[in-house]
This record gives sequence, C-alpha cells and structure tokens, in this order.
Amino acid sequence: MAASLHCAIVAKPNQLTKFRWLLLLPIPAFWCFASYSGLLEFLENKTVDARFHVRGEIAAPIKVVYVDVDSESITDLGNWPWDRGYFAEVSEALLAAGKVKAIGVDFVFSEKGKSELVDQQRFLAGNLRLAAFLFEGAGPPVVLGAGYAAAEDRDINGLPLVRKLPTVEKPLTGPIFPPELPEFRNGDTVLNPPNIGLIDTINGGTRRVPLFAQTEAKTYRHMALELARLYWGIPPEGVTIFPDRVELRKRDGALQASIPLVHRQNVEVNWFSHWSSPDHNPRASFIDVLSHARNLNSNSEVEHNAAQAFFNQFKDAVVLIGPADPLLQDIATTPLDRQPVPRVGIHGNLLKTIVSGIYLRRLSFSWEIVTVFLLTGVITSLAIGGRRAGASGRAMAVLLLGAYVAVGFAVFAKYHWVLPLTVPIGAAVSTSFLAVVWQLVHEEKQKGRIKSMFGTYVSPELVNRMVESGEDPKLGGAEVQITAYFSDIQSFSTFSERLTPPQVVELMNEYLTACTDLITAQGGTLDKYIGDAVVAMFGAPLALADHAYRACVASQRVQLRLAELRKKWSTESNRWPDTVSRMRTRIGLNSGAAVVGNMGSLTRFNYTMMGDSVNLAARLESGAKTYGVCTLVTDATKRACEAGGRECVFRFLDQIVVKGRSQAVAIYELVGLTTELSAEARDSIAEFEKGIAAYLQQDWASAMAGFKKAAERESHWKAEGVEVTPASVYLERCEWMKLNPPGPKWDGVWTMQTK
Repeated sequence: MAASLHCAIVAKPNQLTKFRWLLLLPIPAFWCFASYSGLLEFLENKTVDARFHVRGEIAAPIKVVYVDVDSESITDLGNWPWDRGYFAEVSEALLAAGKVKAIGVDFVFSEKGKSELVDQQRFLAGNLRLAAFLFEGAGPPVVLGAGYAAAEDRDINGLPLVRKLPTVEKPLTGPIFPPELPEFRNGDTVLNPPNIGLIDTINGGTRRVPLFAQTEAKTYRHMALELARLYWGIPPEGVTIFPDRVELRKRDGALQASIPLVHRQNVEVNWFSHWSSPDHNPRASFIDVLSHARNLNSNSEVEHNAAQAFFNQFKDAVVLIGPADPLLQDIATTPLDRQPVPRVGIHGNLLKTIVSGIYLRRLSFSWEIVTVFLLTGVITSLAIGGRRAGASGRAMAVLLLGAYVAVGFAVFAKYHWVLPLTVPIGAAVSTSFLAVVWQLVHEEKQKGRIKSMFGTYVSPELVNRMVESGEDPKLGGAEVQITAYFSDIQSFSTFSERLTPPQVVELMNEYLTACTDLITAQGGTLDKYIGDAVVAMFGAPLALADHAYRACVASQRVQLRLAELRKKWSTESNRWPDTVSRMRTRIGLNSGAAVVGNMGSLTRFNYTMMGDSVNLAARLESGAKTYGVCTLVTDATKRACEAGGRECVFRFLDQIVVKGRSQAVAIYELVGLTTELSAEARDSIAEFEKGIAAYLQQDWASAMAGFKKAAERESHWKAEGVEVTPASVYLERCEWMKLNPPGPKWDGVWTMQTK
C-alpha cells in the first residue's frame, strides 16, 4: 500500500520531466521557418556544391560543343561589337559541314549594343547578312538569346523607361512584360528571328533558371529548352507548360520528356562537368571555326580537306556560341567551379539535364519538416540518454549525424536526390546541445535534491557515489537486498530516571552522534531514531554488494566506541551518575529482501524499510538480552559477511523460532573484530563450541562441562554489570533438559516466548 501511495506522489514530477522536452520543439521549428524563408539557402547551396565535388563529373547522352568568343578571337577580329555576319558564316558552316543538330548563340543582338563609333553601313550589312540566314526557308535550327529587361532602364535623357522586371523565382501570377528581343533593323522595318531563347542575364544564378517567361502575346522559352526541342525535332506546338512541369511531345503525340518545375517556372541545373573538361566539354575558338568555315570555299584542296576534317568533330552535336573572355564579364562560379567560368556553361548543363532526364530531386517542404523533427528527436534522445548511456549515447548521436551526412552525399551521387543537410543537422545539433545543457542544469538540481534528501541519513561519500552513479534512488517501495540494523540501549529507562531532561538530551546526542557517524562511515543509511534506539539499513538507497560485511563492521565499531565513551563518562563523575559508565547497547542484524522507499501519507513520509527480514532484525536486538550478548545476527548475515571479508568473529548461539514466526533461524553472536579479540575470548569461544556440540547430541553432562569452562573465561572479558552470558543460559537450559528430555526427534530448535 505504501509503495503504491508513493507512486502517486512521484508520478506528477515524472510526467513534468517527460513533457519538459516538448519545450525544445520551437528550436527545430525555427530552423524550418528559416529554411522556408530562404535565410539558409546560402549554407544549403554550399553543401550542394560539396556534394557535386564529391560526386564528380558524369557523362551525358548528348554531345555539347562550345565555340568560345575568347581572347584570341577578340584579338583577331577586334573589340565588341562584331560584324554580325560572322555568326551567320560560322552557323552555316556548322550546319552544313559539321552536321550539328542545333546551335545556340548566347548573345543578345540588340540595337543598344551598337557603339556610336561603329561603321553604320557595315553594321547594317552584318544585320542583313545574319537576318538573311535566319529567315532562309523555314529557318535554321539556330536559337538566338534574349535577355530580360533591366529593373529600371533609362533613356538618353536619364529618364526611367516604363518597363518592369519579370518575376523569375516566384510562381507566375500574371503576364510578364516581354523580354528584350534581338532585333535587326532594315530601314524602318524591325525583323525578329523565328527561334528565340531566353538567357538568364538578370537572374544571375547558376543553380535555378526560369524555363520560360510569359507576355501578353507570347510565351518565350529558355534557350536550353529550345535547343532540346530542336535536338529532338519537336515542333514548337509540341511544348506544353503545366503548373508543375513542361512536356515535350513528338509530332505523333508521344511524350519525349517531362521537365519538373520549381515554383511553377524554374528548373534546377544538374552540373555534369567542370568548365575546363576536355572529355565532357569539347570546345573550339570562334576565330578557328570562322577561319575553317572560310577555308571550306578555298581553292586549295589541302585547306578544304583540313577544314572539312575540322568540322567533323561537331557531327550530331549541339553547339553553344558564347562569350568566354573574362573581359566580356559574362562569368560566374558554379557548383563544380570555384573560380568564375563563362556562364554559357549554364545553358550547356541545363541542356544536358533536360536531354538526359537526370534532374535534381528534393524533398517537399512537408517531408523536410518530418526529416528535421525525426532526426532532431533521435539525436537529442541519444545525446540525453542518461548518464549510464551518456558517453555511448553521445557517440551514437555523432555517428548518426555522420551517417545522415554520408547518406545525403551517397543518394546525391547515385540518385541525384538533394536531401536537406543544413536544416536537419543544424536543428539536431542546436537542439541536442541545448538539451544537454538543460540536462546538466537539471542533473545539478537533482544532485542538490539527492544531497539534501540523503545528506543527513548517509555519509557524504555515499551521497557522492549516488550522485556520480547517475541513478535516482529507487523510491516508492522497491524490493532490494539489504542488511537491517537495530540497536537499543540496555535498561535505558532505569538509568535515565537518574538524569535530568537536559542531561538525557546531552547524553543521547553524544551517543547517537557517535553511532550515526560510524554507521554512515561504513555506507549505512540512517532510517530513524526511536528514543534511544537507532534503526539503519545497509544496501539502500544505493546498492552495496557487501552490505552485510559493512553492517557487521559498523556494529563492532559502535561497541568499541561505546566502550571508549564509558571510560570517558566514568571520569566525569561530577556530571554523570555511575550507571552511565555501565551503559551497554544491544544490536540485531539480519540480511535479506526488504521493501525500501518513501512510506507514509500524501503529505508526510519517511524513507524507511519494511518486511519480514526487517522484523527479524528487530527481534534479534531484543533477543540479545536473553543470551546476554551485545550483537546478535542471523546465519544469512554471517554467511554474507564472511563472503565480504574475515574481519569479524562469530560463534553459533542457537537455532530459534522467534515470537510471531514459525520458521526456525540459526543465530550467531558477533563477538568482535579479529584485531580486537583477546586470547581469553578465543578460548571461551572454543569451550563454548564444545558445549554446543554436546548439547545438540543431548549429552547434557559433557555440554555442561564445556559451558562451565566457557563461563569461567566469559567472566574475565565481559563488561562489568553483565549478569547473563551465553554459557550461563545454556547451563540452565541443560539442567532443564535433563529433567525434560526432548526426545529422539529433537532438532535443537528453541522457541522464544518473548519478543
């Protein structure tokens, strides 16, 4: 009943301890909010870059060749802008001699790019040359670039033009103003080429690019998308835009590709290789292509054949013509290139992404939240898994974090999945760190609570062991193995009558202090004081493997200390009556299972012990008076004590049935410590054991002879004022047995009639 009562007392604090960890939930929630708000995108991009570097380059099913407008080309052809007829020459040669699938020109041919110093007649002639090429027949598979308008363009007078920047990172909610288109003026007529591909000149990123832009009249598609369409031979009407994807279908309606969209408009680029990668990114200088294009019409057979051989490298490729000279300022870093490289590589890698169908996949935000909270919960649980599992738990937490990062890199390399790293790792580390700090603060409070609760009951060393073990005392009626300790002052009422109340208090304080100090020094726990009686236990609240040995040693140290106090008190005859110098204490010890915990009411309770083994120890304390001994223990305590050490000396006294019990128990006198026992005492024990042996054989005469010799020696080492000794008890019992023989079935058990 007491155990269940205490459970009700402690249940509420345990529930609070369990639910207090819910207060940590705002930490991973904050990380999720920061991720949703884009505050951590920079850090997450760094982890993606690291994953690209670990994964390395991968092959693509499409051949992409770059024709670079590089420093050599500018040196030979002059500064920008060039005669646009050069692009027509190069493109014609690539299509005719190189047999390329499509060409992308990563330049915006705008009138704004024309310098006032340019030869107007030559500039116009170049426009017409390029326009004639582009509008020949149904139009060649050449895509020209178009850039978004600036956020605030100004005219020649410095006044802002009414033109707005299209939204490129958010879902489209309405028409976007048209991008700036390449235009070729022939007098007052503006000619627009048939194939226009948007290039992300304003977006500025190398990770996600808008795949299309909508105007009131038309939808313009990204250059890479247009090149993929031309590469597959899909008509313009074969491209359909959905809220979550872009589909490309062949003329017969068969689905060629489905491109997943992010935020309804963007596509994340999967980077296949470094910019400077001869195996994956073959390239040629623009001036070299132009020179060989002109040599195709050379009268020299050698030059013609060399030119044809040069263009054979372009067969079935998609060619991207773009600025590669850093002075043209069209460079940026990429996930695979830490140093800025030409941005035309964006179109090449996006084209490879679309044609290969190898898209970067990410968890939805809902699944990201699940991942964050799940990883945070597991890591935090391991980090605060209690002191016993503390080191291993924290090691497991670190290993799990490392495993999660390793899985993130592995699934990216093999399956191109971008598992979130920054938010889950950040949330798990910060939450577990705060939880560990919180736990340390809580443990310090627990240590203080334990020290406060048990500091007056047990030794400081034992309290420290309890605290360092990390185990809360098993309160509330736990069954444990202990040794119960009961002591009482013999005839206390008689000599206390001769003392004034203040003297009784002073005497008891000195005596009880000595007893308590010696008990706690051996690891015992004070249960209570009952007047002059001391009740203690060994083995709880902290388990002690040698609790019986400790209890036996403590009992003898108490007896030795009391002998010292008697001598001291005898010298203080002016303060104490002579009865004080003869004060003796009886101690009963028993080892066994007992219920230990906080027992009592809902408002007041005591840390104590209960059970049959405890009651037996109390009976032994009172039974010691019958035999005239100071310390009486059970066979269980003797055997357990001897298993812990050989410092204590025992002698068998009897096999009894105490009042209130039906089962017999063997009892022993704990005579003393081996280092303190005199030769006379040892002789007395030997003679007594001879008498016991004869007594159990019902040889009463031999038994009495042995007990008489033992009694003679006992009188020399027993304390003054002792009227009864074990030998004298057995002498009387033998006399009685002679007159009342127990019979042949007698087992030597003696039934006690008093407590």
